[in-house]
Amino acid sequence: MSTTKEIWVFAEQRNGRIAGVVNELLSKAQELAEKSGFEVAAVLPASGCADLCQELFNYGAKKVYTLDDPKLADYQNDYYSRAIAALINDKKPEIVLYGATTIGRSLAPTVAVMVDAGLTADCTQLDYDTEGCNLLQTRPAFGGNIMATIICPDHRPQMATVRSNVFKKEKLGDSEAGETIEYPVDLSGVPERMRRIEVVHEDDNTIDLNAAQYIVSGGRGVGKPENFKIIYDLASELGAAVGASRATVDAGWISHHHQVGQTGKTVCPVVYVACGISGAIQHLAGMQSSDVIVAVNKDPDAPIFDVADFGLIGDLHVIVPEFQKQIAAFKA
Repeated sequence: MSTTKEIWVFAEQRNGRIAGVVNELLSKAQELAEKSGFEVAAVLPASGCADLCQELFNYGAKKVYTLDDPKLADYQNDYYSRAIAALINDKKPEIVLYGATTIGRSLAPTVAVMVDAGLTADCTQLDYDTEGCNLLQTRPAFGGNIMATIICPDHRPQMATVRSNVFKKEKLGDSEAGETIEYPVDLSGVPERMRRIEVVHEDDNTIDLNAAQYIVSGGRGVGKPENFKIIYDLASELGAAVGASRATVDAGWISHHHQVGQTGKTVCPVVYVACGISGAIQHLAGMQSSDVIVAVNKDPDAPIFDVADFGLIGDLHVIVPEFQKQIAAFKA
């Protein structure tokens, strides 16, 4: 199949801001481009957001295909999928990458069906096989117990969604050059099956896990929901976000948006403090790329210590308050 030798990244934007995972994917696409010889491009569906192109250039895009239409101002699957599928069918890229966000997980499978392509979901690693000319798409399988590498040798483009915070952002500069290509969009024949009535923002003053530089997480070792107070107290002292293991979420101790792991959020903070978390592989999949991992657990054989940079063996109900006290003293 004849294709344009390009790697595309879907440039997801909300309210005129590029999603963080986009820049992560552009940085990874640079590595793939070095192996494959392909060119990196971004696809930006929006309305009046041409000023966002510079950010995409700064993270490695050599081209930005802009799909400018008032109907693309906010995400709507029918409009986005139709516009991007038309662009793919015309330009025929080799690879298309999406963030495994709420939008990406909705959009990518719809586009895959429309362009008759395969799709690997929730990847945590990407590589390129120069001999077979295939994208190597690695994702957890069987509940996170194994890592499966998937290829799509017979169809193009090769498409994947990728979790946030599994790749590092590598900004090339503040004024990188690139080519902006305006692609005409015709959405007149697309039926309006959904309408955006209202946007309701969650009333939560906590720090977003995906953006947090510091995270303090609690696990089953916390003991009971009331004891999460010491996790919140330490997080407050550190200016950190609060995370949690799946066991505590399933038990109803804390809400799901705090969950870190295979079925929760993938995070990559500067410091990750795991309190009373044993370190099941499903949890490790969501946080082991953190720069520094501190583990507090009374079980010296807990798997969390295998990935921890610093381990404290003992009762978290004693250690965590003391930890908080020492941090407060240091700050003072």
